[in-house]
Amino acid sequence: MYRTMVTHILWKLVLSTSSALVAFGCWKLGERVWHTLRSSLRTLPGPRGTSWLYGNLKDTFSAENSVLHEQWVGQYGTTLKYKGLFFSDRLFTMDTRALNHVLTHSSDYQKPSQVRYNLARIVGEGVLFVEGAQHRQQRRIMNPAFGPAQIRTLTDIFFSKSIKLRDVWSTMTVSEHAARIDVMPWLSKMTLDVIGLAGFNYEFNALNATDTPNELNQAFSVMFSASQQISILPKLKAWIPLLRWIPSDRDRKIDAAQNTMGRIGSQLLHNAKAAVISSLSAKKGDFIEKSSLQGRDLLGLLVRANMATDIPENQRLSDEDVLAQVPTFLVAGHETTSMATTWALYALCLRPDIQTKLREELLTVETETPSMDELVALPYLEAVVRETLRLHAPVPSTIRIAMKDDILPVDTPFTDKYGVVHNGIKISKGDPIFIPILAINRSEAIWGTDAKEFNPDRWASLPEATSQVPGVWGHLMTFLGGPRACIGYRFSLVEYVCRSLPFYFHR
Repeated sequence: MYRTMVTHILWKLVLSTSSALVAFGCWKLGERVWHTLRSSLRTLPGPRGTSWLYGNLKDTFSAENSVLHEQWVGQYGTTLKYKGLFFSDRLFTMDTRALNHVLTHSSDYQKPSQVRYNLARIVGEGVLFVEGAQHRQQRRIMNPAFGPAQIRTLTDIFFSKSIKLRDVWSTMTVSEHAARIDVMPWLSKMTLDVIGLAGFNYEFNALNATDTPNELNQAFSVMFSASQQISILPKLKAWIPLLRWIPSDRDRKIDAAQNTMGRIGSQLLHNAKAAVISSLSAKKGDFIEKSSLQGRDLLGLLVRANMATDIPENQRLSDEDVLAQVPTFLVAGHETTSMATTWALYALCLRPDIQTKLREELLTVETETPSMDELVALPYLEAVVRETLRLHAPVPSTIRIAMKDDILPVDTPFTDKYGVVHNGIKISKGDPIFIPILAINRSEAIWGTDAKEFNPDRWASLPEATSQVPGVWGHLMTFLGGPRACIGYRFSLVEYVCRSLPFYFHR
């Protein structure tokens, strides 16, 4: 009798919970449909959705980066809409003035809550996750650690790991002239070693194939592989918070990895603080100026900046906020840089003439570990770097959502599907805006008819239209622009340049 009663109560609880979830899901879906029906984007031309659930997303995922978007531009014009999840409308525009408005008004155009949820699961609530005043606070403290002078001190780490990788590859040569090497995994290992040392003074030893992977390496691998998985449940959890209570194997693995990262990160933070206090004791002083940062890793520099005595107490980051940057350093600075280097090697293999010209310039440097001034004095190397990051941007796109009704200014008037010409894009609160990083970098209207070709010589004389691209570096969208431009772009660039040199020093 008692068991029957308990079973009956449990079934009622399950049914009521399921009913609540279904009702909440229907409400969210209805809210999405209502927003789509009243959104200003409904008047824009664009492709028909191919799935009631995914809209056009499966089409874009299965196509090569930006190719499908470029086809749509040719068919519907530079400003259009396409379908996202649950058949919602997304704005797509190639108008650089409109994109500049979105990127420079970061409080009005933020990452969607679904994107922020997925980011938090992988990189924690660091500078990539937070918005508004919290983002400005974190950025203000972190900026000095990513300044030119601080990045300059990290070059020997970049060079040492690049040289080590070159030497590893040299031992893999199967004949006097050639070897077949899968470079991507090795570049990924090298980048992990660089991020460990330069990011927070931690040795992964990923390039030492005989070493057993340490637990932080394993935790990072779990986090990164989880971020690459595409399935419906994580997407639904991002849209419907109530579903986040449903356990899954993916969630359990991520939670365990986060616990490992948190535990090791706490020790790294403790060590960084102790190093700052020790340096003060050695100098017999207790005053730290934010403007006089010195250190050997980004976490140490960040801790020192956060402990500076010339910073008001209410502007300091909490230990939790500082700790949240550790997985951010790992994920944001790892695969993107190794991917860019892989594309560079691929592009150079296809163009032996460019490879020869680059090698000849690099061999004018008399040391394997040149200074930053010597690197800056190599114009063709810079052109190759810029061209690689233009044509093969590691992050091909991102997305923002409007936090209020607005009108985006445009350089080029556009015609809606009813034949009406517009001089601005009307935006409703809640509208998603797709930021086409790679499509802008490859636009023939901006870069010329050879925009999809690898041509470093273009940087000797750029088309005037490139000056309108709202990027923080090199007339490119690769690192975005505005207040949320990539804070670590200098770190990525210097690492990328440093890793390329050792491979050309077999004279």
